[in-house]
Amino acid sequence: MYSLSIESLQYSYDGQAVIDDLDLHVKENEIVCLLGSSGCGKTTTLKAIAGLLKPQSGTIHIGSKCVNGTDTFIPPQNRNVGMMFQDYALFPHLTVFQNVAFGLSKLSRADKQKRVDEMLELVHLSEFGNRYPHELSGGQQQRVAIARALAYKPNLLLLDEPFSNIDAQVRFQLISDIRSIIKDQKVSAIFVSHSKDEAFAFSDRLAIMHQGKIAQLGCPTELFQTPKNKVVAEFLGQGIYLDAKPSGNDSFQTKFGLVNSLTKQPLPSEHGKIFVRPSNIELFNADSGEIKVNQERFVGTEYLYAVELQGQQLEIAKPADNPLDLSKPISLKIKPHAVNFFS
Repeated sequence: MYSLSIESLQYSYDGQAVIDDLDLHVKENEIVCLLGSSGCGKTTTLKAIAGLLKPQSGTIHIGSKCVNGTDTFIPPQNRNVGMMFQDYALFPHLTVFQNVAFGLSKLSRADKQKRVDEMLELVHLSEFGNRYPHELSGGQQQRVAIARALAYKPNLLLLDEPFSNIDAQVRFQLISDIRSIIKDQKVSAIFVSHSKDEAFAFSDRLAIMHQGKIAQLGCPTELFQTPKNKVVAEFLGQGIYLDAKPSGNDSFQTKFGLVNSLTKQPLPSEHGKIFVRPSNIELFNADSGEIKVNQERFVGTEYLYAVELQGQQLEIAKPADNPLDLSKPISLKIKPHAVNFFS
């Protein structure tokens, strides 16, 4: 049994496909992130799941219940879906307690009190029930929002860029806390973001979206180390393409020498390109070298060197205790890594 099943979903706007024959299956108690750049269809997909828009075709099941199909469209209020928004959408004229209790109108007064108390304790806001949203920090408001979304025990939780307005210094602690809360409540969740750092920290699996389709679905390590195509590789981090020819023993010949792959893979016979990230490049002083450093920055534990390779600007790090001598020639080598080869 999946918590969410989407098959052949199609949605067009002004004749342009925004969601294009999309399939997605989410397991029970799993957090899946729809990750991609603006306009890729991730927020539209979230709205279709919530029932805030009606796709032209395709099916959506939440648990065993069909909420969208050929002759079926269940309105949002009957889908038992919780939602967290970018701006939290808390009611400013209601207290924290009243905000969390808002969707519990069918419970008795005693049961409502008990459930809200449980949720405020879960998000560590037991002492804040009588306060109003404007009296809370951004992180506290976010905790109220998650408490409200989970209070009526939804079958599925939808989160639309919920961390984008949180100060960077506390963001990842909040991400960790809310992930733990969702896992503790055994709720499945769909999380929309354009930040891979947030997605890596919060999700079990990522669905990289591009032009209304899922370009690749998998765990963060799998997508980062073995992207299926250039779209996924480029979205998950800066890098350069180098002409490469497969060699023996999982190696590739490039203009910068032989590059060894740490992952076993069938070697194609033709020429192609490998995608190399800055972390796989090592700069060093040598007797001769043609690498030009455009800028050097000290950032505490390391130096960052801006260089131009293959017509692209890259920042390559070196430990603070082993900086480059910019008065001497500089060369580079590509370290062994999980090579991404594209024919």
